[in-house]
Amino acid sequence: MENLELKSLIKVCQIEELSQEEHHLIELAIAATDRSYSPYSHFKVGAAVLLENGVELSGSNQENAAYPSGTCAERTTLFYAGAQYPDVPVKMLAIAARGTDGELTEEPTGPCGACRQVILESETRAKKPIRILLYGRKHIYKMDGIETLLPLCFSEF
Repeated sequence: MENLELKSLIKVCQIEELSQEEHHLIELAIAATDRSYSPYSHFKVGAAVLLENGVELSGSNQENAAYPSGTCAERTTLFYAGAQYPDVPVKMLAIAARGTDGELTEEPTGPCGACRQVILESETRAKKPIRILLYGRKHIYKMDGIETLLPLCFSEF
C-alpha cells in the first residue's frame, strides 16, 4: 500500500497585493453581506462574480426555516449569472462573510461542499477555471480553480 499526498496551492495575500479588479470584486462581495437574510444562523455571506463580458453580479445567503430551502451566497450568485448570461463564463468569484458578531470574519470563509460542486459545474460548463478569492480581514486566499478546494473531483475539461 502506498500513500497519496494531495497538496493545494493557495496564495495568501493582503488586500494591497490584489489587482484593482480583484479588490473591487471583494468590495462587491462585502457589500452583498448586508443583503443577507440570515435570521437563523446570523452568519452573513456575500459573493460576487465577474463575468468574461465584464458584467459584475452579487448575491447573499438566503435562509429559510425549512433549512434545505435556503441557499448560500455562492449558489445564489452563480445560478443568477447562469440564468441571466448562460453562455458567458465566470472569470472570478469573491466570497466574504460576517460572523455572528456582525464583523467581517478575520479568516477567509470557504464555500460549503454543495457550493464547491456548483463552482465545479460552472467551470465545467465554461471549460475553464474560475479565479476564487476568499476574503478575511487578516488575509485573502486566492486560487485559480475549484480543484484547489475540491481535490479528486470529476471534471471533463
